[in-house]
Amino acid sequence: MSVPANHLNPPAGLDVARVRADFPILQRTVHGKPLVYLDTAASAQRPEAVIKATDDFYRRLNANIHRGVHTLSQEATDAYEGARDKMAAFLNAPSRDELVFTRGTTEAINLVAQAWLRPRLNPGDEIIVSQMEHHANIVPWQMLCESTGAVLKPIPINDAGELDLDAYHAMLNDRVKLVGMVHVSNALGTVNPIAELARAAREKGIPLLVDGAQSLPHQAVDVQALGCTFFCFSGHKMYGPTGIGGLWAPMEVLAAMEPYQGGGEMIKKVTFERTEYNPPPGKFEAGTPNIAGAVGLGAAVDYLLDLGMDQVAAYEAWLLQAATARLEAVEGLQVVGTAAHKAGVISFTFDDIHPHDIGTIIDHHGVAIRTGHHCAMPAIARFGLPATARASLGIYNTLEEFDVLAGALEQVRDMFR
Repeated sequence: MSVPANHLNPPAGLDVARVRADFPILQRTVHGKPLVYLDTAASAQRPEAVIKATDDFYRRLNANIHRGVHTLSQEATDAYEGARDKMAAFLNAPSRDELVFTRGTTEAINLVAQAWLRPRLNPGDEIIVSQMEHHANIVPWQMLCESTGAVLKPIPINDAGELDLDAYHAMLNDRVKLVGMVHVSNALGTVNPIAELARAAREKGIPLLVDGAQSLPHQAVDVQALGCTFFCFSGHKMYGPTGIGGLWAPMEVLAAMEPYQGGGEMIKKVTFERTEYNPPPGKFEAGTPNIAGAVGLGAAVDYLLDLGMDQVAAYEAWLLQAATARLEAVEGLQVVGTAAHKAGVISFTFDDIHPHDIGTIIDHHGVAIRTGHHCAMPAIARFGLPATARASLGIYNTLEEFDVLAGALEQVRDMFR
């Protein structure tokens, strides 16, 4: 990837200096050096607005929801359900009631596996996923296959880390009961053509589940335009709190699913003979939820909308291209994952230095990256590697920070010579 002629001039629209000022943690130092946080794909940092929203909930509104008639309970309920409204609108969901809060993408996928797919799965049926999936979109399906006699099949990827579309279309047959597909690969940065994949699956009557954990922070997502059946996401990837995320699915699909967990809140009437459940989304939200997390998630949505997702996408696309070119100029560095359409992630190897050694040493330069298999062992193994180093970017990162990373890597290389 060549450096664009105007690589020192990011697109207008996103005031990165202002954005950086919104994130308190970026003011700290690590080992006496300014923090350079390049691990957003693992977990994004939180802006002051999200921190304030969760703090304000505990200081002013803290109460259980849906069950109390007192003022605090009603205000907490309004805040929680207001966050559902915001998140549903952010996804362009047709109805707020199609948005189920979960602990994150992992729980959302497990919810679909147990509440929707398990009752519909028989021996010999197939589930297909891509070779670049996060473990969260592999292991739940493996568990189902082990207990039902179904078969999990991987769709291959090419040397650039792109999905083999011919193989995908060939694998869609009458035995396939679900396609699980990552929107943006956390290990390679590949952006998959979800609308095209969903259309092909829909023509065969096959539902498509999208792991959207890595796409929501980087681009506008419209679940209606994507045409998928399930969309799963995590709040902490999009500058919100940990322990909150969600599942979107059409109302007719949610209505056909049995509850994943039983308990308080998800019921309409309980006797010892039988229980009548609440309609979606309530029947999938048993027990006391992460109320403060949902409120913080709503604040994260407000923050991103204030920045403008088109502006976010344009700035990050420029930064990804310029940063990749900067790192490729470092002697001995090899980028892993060179898809034509990427977002947010630069995975790489560096000479024959183990990624863990790289990560440990550059931490002393204040640089935080991720090393290992990134919870995507099959994707990394596809390239014959045990691990990679991964720099992942967010709205607060700058090209100057990648200069710091490049300089730190050059010092690492000198240490091993």
